[in-house]
Amino acid sequence: MKNNLLQRFLCKTEDTGRFIVQSKITGIIYFVEPIDNGKPDKLWGDLDPATKKITGDYGNSRRGAVKKEESLILKENGFKNISIFRGSPLGEIDRRDHEYELLNNP
Repeated sequence: MKNNLLQRFLCKTEDTGRFIVQSKITGIIYFVEPIDNGKPDKLWGDLDPATKKITGDYGNSRRGAVKKEESLILKENGFKNISIFRGSPLGEIDRRDHEYELLNNP
């Protein structure tokens, strides 16, 4: 992993949604990075009854995700077993932990 990657990964997490989890079962460290896959520009606001559009921009400045091209989780940055999935990252970590546990403790 590149030297300043950890610092960059955890910078402005309220905007990026990035976080790190260390499994208590396997000790594996998971880096999680929500990817913005084209959500609407305005996620929060007031619904204008005449136009049916959302107005106001409060709540839109902190998206909690990054665009795919802004991702830091890349092979070039030293990451392995990279995957994109739908659903809870914590559920996926739990699934992977149990799979790893089964493979290593027959």
